[in-house]
Amino acid sequence: QVQLVESGGGLVQAGGSLRLSCAASGDTICITAMGWYRRAPGKERELVAAITNSGNTYYLDTVKGRFTISIDNDKNTLYHQMSRLKPADTALYYCAADHRGVVGPTPDYWGQGTQVTVSS
Repeated sequence: QVQLVESGGGLVQAGGSLRLSCAASGDTICITAMGWYRRAPGKERELVAAITNSGNTYYLDTVKGRFTISIDNDKNTLYHQMSRLKPADTALYYCAADHRGVVGPTPDYWGQGTQVTVSS
């Protein structure tokens, strides 16, 4: 089993920045990909960014150039640096992890979520 605990959410003004963290514990050796999902009010959940253990990354088109995903393997922690935030980025952000080399729609593990609110 793997436990994921997010932190770093909060309220920020448009144009500001936030960094989310996701600390993984437990049987982390089985994890080969991690990522961040978000769910905005009234919208479907969407994959925002992902990274594999080989360093391949994925970004949602609307966040490219603004968000950066990274991982510190020594600390078993996933990071999500978000810059130039927009009100449309307001959502509950979830950390996800998978052992299959990709973060798909049904990851093996989920965090509890952290709220990001961007005011205009």
